[in-house]
Amino acid sequence: MNTRPKSDEYLPKYEQYIRLVPDGNLVDILRNLHDQSLLLLKDLSEEQGVFQYAEGKWALKTVVGHITDVERLWNYRILRIARGDARELPGYDRDTFAKLASFDDLALAEVLVDFSAVRQSTLTLIGNLREEAFLRSGEFNGHPLSARAAAFIIAGHETHHMNVIKTKYLHK
Repeated sequence: MNTRPKSDEYLPKYEQYIRLVPDGNLVDILRNLHDQSLLLLKDLSEEQGVFQYAEGKWALKTVVGHITDVERLWNYRILRIARGDARELPGYDRDTFAKLASFDDLALAEVLVDFSAVRQSTLTLIGNLREEAFLRSGEFNGHPLSARAAAFIIAGHETHHMNVIKTKYLHK
């Protein structure tokens, strides 16, 4: 899938993520993005994994866990939309998810295994969809949402958070 979503396929607030996704085949982009993310994260220490760059900010492991949880949620939305079940799709509370997931209690390696497993699931899900499935639309927070836009949001969301990790967590 190479075609970018149109602005009427998603909530305006998601433009911040979609604009971060380069042109090209989205499956390849997601695969490459994941490889780059793992290169950045795989050799970090547990001390770096629990680092918070400011009071009240999530630890690095929680950020990676958040990326993973959000990708799971967007995959669910893609599946529902692609399969023609276009009823209203719910949002979620990211802070509640982060707090109750207890990512900081897991080893960084475990967080990264989950991160990779979810990405593999994403790649098989979107890699096996036909073009018409990407163009189907559902409703999310009172606005149209295409499966294509949801897939782009996954890539842009990871890019956004990896940029934060590079500048706030690993830049010293």
